[in-house]
Order: sequence, then C-alpha cells, then structure tokens
Amino acid sequence: MPTRRRALLILIALLMLALTSIVLALSVGSMPVSAGDVFAALLRQPTPGAEIVQQLRLPRALLGFACGGLLALAGTLMQVLLRNPLADPYVLGVSGGASIGALTAILLGLSGFGIDALAFGGALATLFLVFGLAHGDGSWTQTRLLLTGVVVAAGCGAVVALLLALAPEQQLRGMLFWLMGDLGQSSESGFALGMLALCLILALPFARELNLLARGADTARALGVAVPRLTRLIYFLAAVATAVAVSQAGAIGFIGLIVPHLVRLATGNDQRLLLPASALAGGSLLVLADTLARSIVAPQQLPVGVLTALIGVPVFLLLLGRHPR
Repeated sequence: MPTRRRALLILIALLMLALTSIVLALSVGSMPVSAGDVFAALLRQPTPGAEIVQQLRLPRALLGFACGGLLALAGTLMQVLLRNPLADPYVLGVSGGASIGALTAILLGLSGFGIDALAFGGALATLFLVFGLAHGDGSWTQTRLLLTGVVVAAGCGAVVALLLALAPEQQLRGMLFWLMGDLGQSSESGFALGMLALCLILALPFARELNLLARGADTARALGVAVPRLTRLIYFLAAVATAVAVSQAGAIGFIGLIVPHLVRLATGNDQRLLLPASALAGGSLLVLADTLARSIVAPQQLPVGVLTALIGVPVFLLLLGRHPR
C-alpha cells in the first residue's frame, strides 16, 4: 500500500490533471478561447467567447467529468467484487435498459430532460429486474446475478435493434449518436456531479472491507466482513452509478474497464486510494476524449464513445501484453 505522503501526491496530481483537462475543454474548439478569457468568463466578466464558455463548454465539461468519474468508480467496484480485471460497469445489463428508455424518448420526440429521465428510468428498471430475477427463490448467488445480467442485456439489445429498425430516418442519426455516447445531448451537470460525490461518500467507508474482499470471500468472511451484505450494497451502488452516467451521456465504453487498470499501476490495490483516484482519472480521461471528439473535425462533432474506444483498445492490448497472466 502506498504511504500517506505518496497517496496524497497521487491525488494532488490527479486533481491537477482534472483541472487542466477542464480548462483545456473550455479553451479548445471550433472557436478557440484564450486561457485568460476562460478565467474571465468563469468570473462572469464580459470577454470574447464568454457565452460559449458559460453556456456550452462548461456544463459539457463538468458533465463529462462526472460521467467519466461514475463509470471509472463503477468499474473499480465491479472488478473488486468479481475479482476479474475484465469486469466493467455494463456487466449487469444496465446500459441496455437505459438505451431502450432513451431511444423510446427520441422516438416520442422528446429531448433534453425527457431523454435523460426515460434513460434513467430504463436503467433502474433493468437493475431491479436483474436483481429480482437473480434472487429467485432466495438463493442469490454471484454467478446467478451475472448470468441474469447477460441474458437481460441480450434481450435489451434485441429491443434496441427493433427500435432502430422502426425509427424514422430523420431520428436515426440522433439515436445512433446516443448509443455511441454523446455528451452534447444534455446540458445539466449538477445531478451527475452530485451523484458522483454521493457514490464516493457511500463507497469509501467500505474501502477496508473491499480490500479484504479482494483477497477472497473466504478470507474476508474469516476476518469479520459480512460478505453477502457488502456485495449486495456495492453491486447496487455500482449499478446506480452506471445508470446515472449512461442516462446522461449514453453508453460510453472502455472508461470503466481501462481506467481502474491504469490507476492500479500507480496506486496499487488499496481501495482507500484507488476509488477516489479512479474517479478523478476517469473524469479527466472522458473530458479530454470529448475535447478531441469535438475538435478533430471541427465544426463537426464525433461521438465521444468512438474516441474512448479508439483510446481504450490499444491501451488494453498494451496492458495485456505487459501482464499476460
């Protein structure tokens, strides 16, 4: 485990990275804004590009940071619970339910809050369906939960394909952008930021128990951890974090899979540091990816999920090559 001094330095470095990524997101785009004008706009002073910074780029950057942090936090929790480095936030099928809700809202002609609300409702409905079916006659097991999540996710995928087949051509582009991950659909970041803070506050008190659980359920149980209660609570917390992120930004891949690996290389596997560090790193990565997505072929914007996949695939293959076991 890293010393307190080293842990503090890591968190400070990641916090500086987060601030730098947000400032970069506010400055870069089809209309560049200097760093001085950015800070003046944040202080509500009239400067060139102030409206773009205040009304468009700042809410989008904060939303990207919140969603990236939620996905990285959920991925970290899932990898600890399953003791599987390939686990990601979407393993329980939450993204499928959110996709059904969002695409239904788009078909109904809704936008903004309507899409977010139906996506979040669909994600929660899928979550409760998976947990309800996995519980069955009371013999709730980890394997049963995962298998139920896989089956429900497959069913949701079929419904999503049906909705795309039935969608009018003029709505199809927006639906595909949402499915690939797009931060431009929502302009409200307060809810996602609040949920990120809440999930961290709820998860950190269980960091010691998660450290013990990472050594194995039998070891954790022998050392006094109430394993069934802990796993249910953390599963639910990870699923809610995923539901919030997906409802706000669409199904953005690889953040929850890659970020915990990268952070673990620097911090080790102490959850007291890994959880907040993953949230900071995940938020920073998604903000930087979104900045690239709207700048590479500006003024046209790419779905940010495409950029995270293009970044995530080679990084994951590199990690796999370094650690073949």
